[in-house]
Amino acid sequence: MLVRRFKSFTVAVFSVFFVLFALPAVAGEGEGGEHGEAKFDPGKEMLDHIADAHDFHFFTIKQNDGSEFHATLPLPVILYSPQRGFDFFMSSKFHHGHEEYKGYKMVGHDIVAVKEDGTPDDTVKVYDFSLTKNVVQMFLAIIILFLIMRYVAKKYREGQGVNSAPKGLQGLIEPVVLFVRDDVAKANLGHGYKKYLPYLLTLFFFILINNLFGLIPGSANVTGNIAFTAVLGIVSLIVILFSTNKHFWGHVFWFPGVPIPVKIMMLPVELLGVFTKPFALIIRLFANMTAGHIIILSFVSLIFIFAEMTKVAGIAFSPVSILFAVFIYCIEVLVAFIQAFIFTNLTAVFIGQAREGSHDDGHH
Repeated sequence: MLVRRFKSFTVAVFSVFFVLFALPAVAGEGEGGEHGEAKFDPGKEMLDHIADAHDFHFFTIKQNDGSEFHATLPLPVILYSPQRGFDFFMSSKFHHGHEEYKGYKMVGHDIVAVKEDGTPDDTVKVYDFSLTKNVVQMFLAIIILFLIMRYVAKKYREGQGVNSAPKGLQGLIEPVVLFVRDDVAKANLGHGYKKYLPYLLTLFFFILINNLFGLIPGSANVTGNIAFTAVLGIVSLIVILFSTNKHFWGHVFWFPGVPIPVKIMMLPVELLGVFTKPFALIIRLFANMTAGHIIILSFVSLIFIFAEMTKVAGIAFSPVSILFAVFIYCIEVLVAFIQAFIFTNLTAVFIGQAREGSHDDGHH
């Protein structure tokens, strides 16, 4: 039953996805084909999809009078300029970059200060604190994750899952928690795992829910944002550094058991390795989640690339493109879990290495 529901959900999601993606693409293709004004640009479409923005854009419809209807959800814009002070308004005031508002204009995905004639004003410094779609979606993911965990905890307090078998969300969450505890925390941290288990569980579920949210059509690719993964990597680095001991730093600054010339040569390498480990975590998560979206969009874009040659070719290639895109989408669901596990597991490995030699390390 669960498998059938998952298949139905996947089909429904992809039906909506292709409809939403096709509408703006067909509009662009029609302009280029009939009037020679513009052609479908797959690179631009892909970058627009994975980039952060000041609104949620779902689809665009070209109307009979030549105007375009944009189905969007505008988000709050919060700007500060030392010269102009604070400004707060909705992103819809820019009318998708076609109009100015309060001396500001949307250029691509950035907001810049402009003069009265509409040209950029380089003398005005702008600090953007807006609630972009990445920020809003991340907050929504946190709220949903909190509600799910609170519901599961409430059931355990009521005795369900303690005196009886877990049901519903408990049956889904409990095996994951046990997996992180036994195969990630205990395996890498030994007897001292309890101190780090809350952080590792939070890390795993936070990355996982943002990965899954990023697969919903029209949503933001939060984990495909280098700033998001960088913050996670920096937090992990802080946890790792606070877990170190003199044994760890002894191996970094004065590697034991080797000649002095080798120690001097190994010092910069070992010191650099302290920072390259979290850097690898940052790049791995960012690259994998971004690559998945680009591959899916590449297969969808092939439909419109062939359609620009002939409409028959576009229609004929559609089933092949959709089949491959659905296949990659299913893999991306698996990758969402795998990347959450890899980030959490490697964090536990690095913490375990930093604690090597302590009384409660993994040698148990």
